[in-house]
Amino acid sequence: MRLEIRLLNATLVIPELQSTTGNKGVSSSFKSFSYLYNEDHFILALAKDVNIINTLPRNIKAAKRRKEIPSFKVHYSASPDFYLKVVLPALRQYVVVELQVAEGGCLQAILPPQFEEHQRLRCRVAFHALLFRQEVKDLAMKILHRLRALGKPFIAYDAGMTLDSLAYHGCAELFQDIHTELIQRRRLWMINHKLIKDKLSIDSTKQRLNGSCPLMPEEVGILLRAFGYSSDTVIYVSGGELFGGQRIMTPLRAMFENVLERSSLCSPKELSKIYGHEDRLVTSQLPPAPNNEEMLLEAWKTTGPRPRPLPPPPVRPKYQTSTNNWWHWLSDIDVKPEMTIMELRTNAHKLLWEAIDYIISVEADAFFPGFDQDGRGHPNFASSVMGHRLYLYAASRTFRPKREVIARLFEDAQGNLYNANRTWWNLVCKHLDETLLEELNEASMKWKPVSFLSHPLPECSCLRRWPFETSSHAHAPLNASRSSGLFGVEYFCPGWMGTETSPISEKEAVEASDLAPLQLFQWNSASDIGVPDTTTREDALMEDEDVESGEG
Repeated sequence: MRLEIRLLNATLVIPELQSTTGNKGVSSSFKSFSYLYNEDHFILALAKDVNIINTLPRNIKAAKRRKEIPSFKVHYSASPDFYLKVVLPALRQYVVVELQVAEGGCLQAILPPQFEEHQRLRCRVAFHALLFRQEVKDLAMKILHRLRALGKPFIAYDAGMTLDSLAYHGCAELFQDIHTELIQRRRLWMINHKLIKDKLSIDSTKQRLNGSCPLMPEEVGILLRAFGYSSDTVIYVSGGELFGGQRIMTPLRAMFENVLERSSLCSPKELSKIYGHEDRLVTSQLPPAPNNEEMLLEAWKTTGPRPRPLPPPPVRPKYQTSTNNWWHWLSDIDVKPEMTIMELRTNAHKLLWEAIDYIISVEADAFFPGFDQDGRGHPNFASSVMGHRLYLYAASRTFRPKREVIARLFEDAQGNLYNANRTWWNLVCKHLDETLLEELNEASMKWKPVSFLSHPLPECSCLRRWPFETSSHAHAPLNASRSSGLFGVEYFCPGWMGTETSPISEKEAVEASDLAPLQLFQWNSASDIGVPDTTTREDALMEDEDVESGEG
């Protein structure tokens, strides 16, 4: 939204997050935005780009309550023309307008060339201005240090298996029993609300083979073992609530003994500190039941006339198929009940939990996404993590498997996954190795038009000019031609950025230049990540095939 305000040359009022952060169940110490982000840093970081104020003046607040301010619901990936031709005239007329962004991504990812500087503002906002508040960062770093204290680097894994994403992509048959029915009911709701234009019944097997369904935790475990990770590898499970519960995590936990979560690395007391002071919820209490014969006899005499017994309720199936939502299973009402204060409070807490997981996933030694789309086909938590890791640590190990290729590999080994032959294991290793780098270009073409932050290069990067660099012979750890070839980076960094780097000799730069392509994507050493060297991985698998399959 900051970019849109710059586009309109307007003043930004600190935005409000989802309504759960403003209800009376949440600590009054924070406003909506400051519940999750560092508000002071946000204002300071963008002071030279956008004029930001904390709150509306009183007279405008009163006009907003009277609904005298025009409000616009911004669709996902709106074009600059929407703001310049629709919003801007209203802003000039009423002086103030309200923008409601329900889905995120309120401006199209790829902008025309004349908006180049606006695109760079996106980078400053996403990666520098928007910082989680200090208490959240402190707890995330504390958990990160506890993971590091185990003495070995770790993998962050995000399953991406939410009810909405499974329903949207038609992956109901990956589950059984009630879970399949829940997914289908949610899909029907999406169809009725025009979120899906496809039919209700869809072949989940075909969806899985074309890469539209998430990888199951069991499949991720097999891939990591095939790639060479040992059974004592530390895996941190990040992201939100996993649809299907802990049952579907059982195979992964059986293959790896150190599968950890946020709740296993910090105490409830430590979590409660980041919530701030929250009022104790008062629950209605019934009068104590009589506990002796005299009280029982008195209660019997003073109760009044006894009501006649009610007739038995009409027989109906356990799960109604005529309606879509879960509340119909419990009662006959047609309207979804309002959320309780406790439910609103829990939803607000989930924002903080996911912020902690986000920080840990970005800083992890390796990251493996189970799925990279949400319940509307947009990039999800894992996509944002991969984009942030690409911006901060381009050389970090971030897996980008092609799910359609993996699905076919699993089809080839159907019924023999834990005892697959060497050829199958080698194919898995080769695919994961290749996609670490080669998938970057494909990811850029696939996701850049949908979400800028999922692949922020080359717009969020620049080329350094080295002091001894000449027009004919330029030696640097990564010169312009190499960066442009790998990422399409063509913009040179401002002069002031050169002062932040320590000077190096021309000889050192020449030596670094020879290794530049390797250094840019120099993965952590095998000993650092618990993976055998590439040159010996195949031999290790040939020698230990029986042992590995037995442990799996």
